[in-house]
Amino acid sequence: MNHRLRALLIVILSFASLSATAQNSSTANSAPGSKATPATGANASVPSEATVNAFLKKMFGWNQDLTWKVEEIKPSEASGIAQATVVFNTPRGAQVARFYITADQKYTFMADLLPFGADPFAEARQLLQAANGPAHGPKDATTTIVEFGDLECPACKAAQPNIAKLMEEEPKVKLIFQNYPLPQHKWAMTAAKYLDCLGRQNNDAAWKFIATTYDHQSDITEQNVEPMLKGYVKDAGGDPDAVAACVSKPDTEKRVRDSMALGDKLDVSSTPTFFIDGRKLVGFSTNGTPYDAVKAMVDFDLANAK
Repeated sequence: MNHRLRALLIVILSFASLSATAQNSSTANSAPGSKATPATGANASVPSEATVNAFLKKMFGWNQDLTWKVEEIKPSEASGIAQATVVFNTPRGAQVARFYITADQKYTFMADLLPFGADPFAEARQLLQAANGPAHGPKDATTTIVEFGDLECPACKAAQPNIAKLMEEEPKVKLIFQNYPLPQHKWAMTAAKYLDCLGRQNNDAAWKFIATTYDHQSDITEQNVEPMLKGYVKDAGGDPDAVAACVSKPDTEKRVRDSMALGDKLDVSSTPTFFIDGRKLVGFSTNGTPYDAVKAMVDFDLANAK
């Protein structure tokens, strides 16, 4: 996750007026090519793709190093609020951003919608019962962390020392790795397939494969990804030929996409995203959530486990 880009977007949105875009929305809504057009009922407040692009051009068109693609526009989980998912690209990398738009389409904001209630993470915990990636830790753990990760993601690599430290200091916690390869990464899907197949063959080898792939992330390219990953499978103690044969099967990609779909249900938009007993946490490195804060969350959940 590119935290500097996210900070830039938030600063710009915080100080820029949105009135010009709002005034233009009535004409832009009639333009063709929208992914979600105004309709009746729940979709009445969803802006068109043309309107979103007009807003982005007004806001960010001055930055010649910034390009974007509107990935999705749909009603959010909050009544009357629409959400637009946008992939921004810069020389420093890509960033997935989510904009929320008010029902009157006059205002937008960037934030994460937080669940509410006496047990705000219950729904996420229920969904996460479907997590079936490589697991580390006791099977009967009362506290489970699920990581949605991308083996090509630099931020995921940066989070690994903190994850390793946390699991060493919290032996009662279970960690599950769920594949979530980002579409802008060239070899992430291939790596996710290798991990899926190896994990089904040998759970312990899968964790060694994850660590080795992150360690050699900068050495892997779209051209050499297959031989490199086969080598890492062998180094991890797996059968590279059997894994490669598994990778080519359609069921393997389906399992990866099922993992991605689970992340989408949980509103995952960047990697790494963690769920600590359902509590969402984005990023876990020097530039992300501090280690002590994450450990405090885990300790709290362990102390209050039912």
